[in-house]
Amino acid sequence: MKKEKEPMFRFDNTYARLPEKFYARVTPAKVPKPELIKWNTELAGQLGAQAESPPDMELAEVFTGQKLLPGSEPIALVYAGHQFGHFVHQLGDGRALLMGEVVDPAGRRHDIQLKGSGRTPFSRGGDGKAPLGPVLREYLVSEALHHLGLSTTRSLAAATTGELVYRDSVLPGAILTRVASSHIRVGTFEYFAAQQDLENLKRLTEYSIKRHYPEIKNDSEAHLSFFRKVGHAQVELVTSWMALGFIHGVMNTDNTSIAGETIDFGPCAFMDQFHFNQVFSSIDQFGRYSYSNQAQITLWNLSRLGECLALLTDHGSKEAVEMLNKELESLGALFEQRLASKMAKKLGILKDVQPQDMDLVSQWLRYLETQQLDYTLSFRDLANLVENDADFNFFDRTSTFQDFYQLWQKRVQNQDLESETIKEEMNRVNPVFIARNHKIEQVIEAGLKGDFSLFHEMSEVLKKPYEEQEEFSSYKLAPRPEEVVQATFCGT
Repeated sequence: MKKEKEPMFRFDNTYARLPEKFYARVTPAKVPKPELIKWNTELAGQLGAQAESPPDMELAEVFTGQKLLPGSEPIALVYAGHQFGHFVHQLGDGRALLMGEVVDPAGRRHDIQLKGSGRTPFSRGGDGKAPLGPVLREYLVSEALHHLGLSTTRSLAAATTGELVYRDSVLPGAILTRVASSHIRVGTFEYFAAQQDLENLKRLTEYSIKRHYPEIKNDSEAHLSFFRKVGHAQVELVTSWMALGFIHGVMNTDNTSIAGETIDFGPCAFMDQFHFNQVFSSIDQFGRYSYSNQAQITLWNLSRLGECLALLTDHGSKEAVEMLNKELESLGALFEQRLASKMAKKLGILKDVQPQDMDLVSQWLRYLETQQLDYTLSFRDLANLVENDADFNFFDRTSTFQDFYQLWQKRVQNQDLESETIKEEMNRVNPVFIARNHKIEQVIEAGLKGDFSLFHEMSEVLKKPYEEQEEFSSYKLAPRPEEVVQATFCGT
């Protein structure tokens, strides 16, 4: 008797069992010629996929939605959101489908979502498709963040569809398969709050607590505890972005995950030259989501969540609002503390971080900005100067640098640690390789011609961001002037 084939994943779709006000059931669009670009075997294994990968053709059919896996229940999630500060009462998955939830061998739950899979009731006149470029960008940047140690959605597969997508130009179509601990956003809470649908707002909150923060489900003030948990997760995420010189580019509330994961990689980028007010988004004309504004926006987004949760406590009583505001203030202090700790560690300050250490960090960053130096490489180069007799070739000996260097040397050497230990610890948090904009553009340009060799190569390089990989040294270099990417785009 022939043994029945094991399913690729084991689905348990709890979100699809919520009332249908939370989503719409949708079938992925048919595409003419699905072809696999990349299958993330490492991630698939972590999700509990069978050890032997199916053939590329089967993977292409599954991860373009042409063939549904047993147990999959495709739905498009509804949510609202503040986009660049303006509230839109209904957004939702306009070009994405949640295939279902997979429980991995460790018992953790993950959403598997197709992005670029066609129209949904929330497409707002769009075609629901994704061009190839944004798919390659999200795959590279999300996986880069993961290997850098940040909380992020991940990329399981990328495939072309064999059809054309019409934007400013005609582009090849593609679909990304994204994995997240969930796709619940601040905007999901705003959707029900805006309708004064307190029953479903309460249901969403209880579901979110059970799924993401079950340790607080019996708290007497569970809504406040939930706000605190989400706040801590967001603070940890965004301070980690800033330490790496990463700019999300579109920190709308519909792109703010309650799980504290980086989600939606549109006009995102890692900085090359350091600028406090760097902006990459082509539509962010006023710098709302600039590098230096990410702290303020994090708290602003959290305050929108607080407004929703306040409705569940005596219908927004004054006392409830005061408690949430007090919690928000403490999150502001926590943000400063966590950012200071991470930036100090990048400078080799490993013990007893003091408030004045941020003055040293600021002095260093001002030097980088004035000298127009590369953010990532400068930290790696600085690690080579821990020892007093080290080579200064990396930096101009300006008076600003000399002032910083003397103070920094004194600070790091007063820790009673070996210089080699300090250097090693600096190199643990300061990467060699990031997903540089100009290299991503080269990957996309080649991909548009049907050549994915650079994409595969860059994917491998980014798996070991803290290691010197001499054979791939071109990936660590800052762009030449003619290679600098000034703006990135949403790709919707």
